[in-house]
Amino acid sequence: MSVMFNLQTTRRYPDPRAALTLIKPITWFPPVWAFLCGVVSSGVALQTAPWLVVAGMVLAGPVVCGMSQAANDWCDRHVDAINEPHRPIPSGAIPGRWGLWIAIAMSVIALLLGSLLGPWGFGATVFGVLAAWAYSAEPLRLKRSGVWGPALVGLCYEGLPWFTGAAVLSAGAPAWPVILIALLYAAGAHGIMTLNDFKALEGDRQTGVNSLPVSLGPARAARVACWVMALPQVAVVTALTLWDKPFFALAIGVLLLGQFRAMHVLLRDPEGRAPWYNGTGVMMYVSGMMIAAFALRSLGGG
Repeated sequence: MSVMFNLQTTRRYPDPRAALTLIKPITWFPPVWAFLCGVVSSGVALQTAPWLVVAGMVLAGPVVCGMSQAANDWCDRHVDAINEPHRPIPSGAIPGRWGLWIAIAMSVIALLLGSLLGPWGFGATVFGVLAAWAYSAEPLRLKRSGVWGPALVGLCYEGLPWFTGAAVLSAGAPAWPVILIALLYAAGAHGIMTLNDFKALEGDRQTGVNSLPVSLGPARAARVACWVMALPQVAVVTALTLWDKPFFALAIGVLLLGQFRAMHVLLRDPEGRAPWYNGTGVMMYVSGMMIAAFALRSLGGG
């Protein structure tokens, strides 16, 4: 469906505050946190290469995640005109094609910074940049799929930064338990991304984005998201128990019980409670990630 909207054309250059809004600093936390989980899980002392840790945090958050937000806003400008017309691009605060140029420039900066982190760090950066464009841009535009879109975002927000943090500090491929736990949390993040899609429900319907809230309806999509978030954490608890880390497993299990209570509230009103859950249940989810990272660290990184 074609959506028409009017851009304010009086500006020639982006408003600085709007440019910061475009790259959404609030979204930087998950990949930075996951990168730090990878650093901790590597078992390598942080003081051995503090500049790598700082560079990796900047790369994961402001640069790659910020770039992905700019690319998504540019490719979603028609959807945002329906859902959030005050956003920088549809409002005209980022005029013309400036949103596209910002996303491209940040992609180049990401690759340059990633090249300083060794072959594993650079390879992960290349994957992250390509994934960001594949998610948002035609012809792939994987965000049209309620399955592949959230899966890719979950992988790039949680799994890829975790892997990168462990690989950069280890100067090599992480041990298999580190990779396993990172993948489990990335899989669970699919559910978090599904809940995040609730805010764009009406625009997605009108523009042919088949998110799970659109294709399944809010109630069923919320139930699927809860299962997807919970089952990987059950697997993490099981793995840590088998690896003789019962106290770490118990701590994550307690956090999972807290999420079950929050899920019960969420399911009573999925559309209304999704933002609330993102501030409660998701916080318990990411807290469990760091606990798992320390468990892996005590295993010597695996």
